[in-house]
Amino acid sequence: MQKGETRFAYTSHHWEFPGGKVEAGETPQQALRRELLEEMDYDVEVGEHLITVTHHYPDFSITLAAYRCTACDRHFVMREHAAHCWLPPAQLLTLNWCAADLPIAKELLASSAQSKKNH
Repeated sequence: MQKGETRFAYTSHHWEFPGGKVEAGETPQQALRRELLEEMDYDVEVGEHLITVTHHYPDFSITLAAYRCTACDRHFVMREHAAHCWLPPAQLLTLNWCAADLPIAKELLASSAQSKKNH
């Protein structure tokens, strides 16, 4: 998903994996499912943990936990983002990612390449 204008030039109009903050009493998986429903009306089954990234931006720090998900339905609504796209792993690095999300894109690319190698 592509962010719109933000307070910070280093995240404005950059690409990110959707999600959000874990609320009290939630697991990270429950938070991801809730956030995708809130942000996109998109229901998913949250699967295995992929990677956790901590990144320090000039004005704040963030820790992202990424999970493989299976969509319950392919339809969604963009409620908070400027644009979206679906890309195969080999094309992920063509986007201008938020710095915190870039390691997730790289991990998806690496795990896809490893999966192809094993088959």
